[in-house]
Amino acid sequence: MASHRNIGRRTFIAWLGAGAALPLLAGCGASPAEARDYPVQFSDAEWRKRLTADQYRVLRQAGTERAFTSPLLNEHRKGTFVCAADGLALFASSTKFDSGTGWPSFWKPLPGAVGTSTDWKLGYARSEVLCNRCGGHLGHVFDDGPRPTGKRYCMNGVALKFIPG
Repeated sequence: MASHRNIGRRTFIAWLGAGAALPLLAGCGASPAEARDYPVQFSDAEWRKRLTADQYRVLRQAGTERAFTSPLLNEHRKGTFVCAADGLALFASSTKFDSGTGWPSFWKPLPGAVGTSTDWKLGYARSEVLCNRCGGHLGHVFDDGPRPTGKRYCMNGVALKFIPG
């Protein structure tokens, strides 16, 4: 009788472990940038040549820069924030705001500039923001931003370049 209870307990624990691992496993494998065809595509070796090590880690491997390290956090001039990988215009400076999070934040992207996918890397669903031209990981979007959209596009500064204008 006792061994039957232990087997049941072991099975239960195994199922719990498998259930907890599913969201993590969902985040493994091909990144959304690799899973979809984008107008701008390069081999992994070519991306490594074109980008700095930090840009590659964020844009191609969905990394995150340390908070409060991006010079773009304090960029307040009029202009456009573009993808650091392919130059696609992503955000107008008029939509940038100080979210207090330590990353450049915007309340709205330019039309057609970004796409999203579900990111499970932390064990729960987040909306990952990707460049619509190269599929590069830019950051995440949250529902705690200012009016008029209520969105906070929390972007990695290393994934962006600023073009004054």
